[in-house]
Amino acid sequence: MPIVRILLVLLALASPALAQDGARDAAAAGDAAQAFRVYVEGVAKKGERPDLTRPEVAALFDRVFNLDALNALPPPQASDILWLLDWMEAANATNKLFTRYGSKPGPQPDLAAIERNMAEYEDQYAAAMNFMIRGQAREAVSSNMFWAGLAPEQRTRVREEGFAGIRKVSAEIILATICSAIQSGSKPANARLVAAAIRDTREVWASFLLPQDRARVIEQLADLPKRVPDETARIDLAAFTAALQAVN
Repeated sequence: MPIVRILLVLLALASPALAQDGARDAAAAGDAAQAFRVYVEGVAKKGERPDLTRPEVAALFDRVFNLDALNALPPPQASDILWLLDWMEAANATNKLFTRYGSKPGPQPDLAAIERNMAEYEDQYAAAMNFMIRGQAREAVSSNMFWAGLAPEQRTRVREEGFAGIRKVSAEIILATICSAIQSGSKPANARLVAAAIRDTREVWASFLLPQDRARVIEQLADLPKRVPDETARIDLAAFTAALQAVN
């Protein structure tokens, strides 16, 4: 994407709007995610690598993973679910753009490309995961509220399967995040950032995860001291594990 176009997108996103507007923030994230995609695709055509520290690119990144905006929102409501889904989709798509950059096509992940990207963009990945864990926890709360508000006849089999699917995927996301951002030898500051996000949202996950998935996560984290180098991160994950165990 030409730099002028990026600046125009940022100018539009900076237009005055009402504070604490989740739908507005989600729309801004979606626009920034699209601009980020165009930038990454343009870099790929030149055979270069994305520079996520470039100010205008970092500004797009910050618009997608806007933790300040997320934290400024009022308590979750069932009606938040639609824009939360849009925001998390934009965040997930943006995360994949830089963590999988340069991957060779095929049915299996290109581990060499992913490893290189995780090393080069470790700080950005940690920031993204910090945001996404917290955003997905808010999404989980809204999902619960939305489900609770449905009349019995509205709880169709398709909706039941969809809701159960969301709960199951949440366990996979948490385990994958712990593995990639905390156990993988990340910088201590990055490991602590992500571990704190999991700790802060532990009560949400303790009740939201399906019983069998909650038990699996507890089992996977049983030998935590051996696999997490940073003591602060270990303490935070131990608090997360304890919250899950308290539900059993």
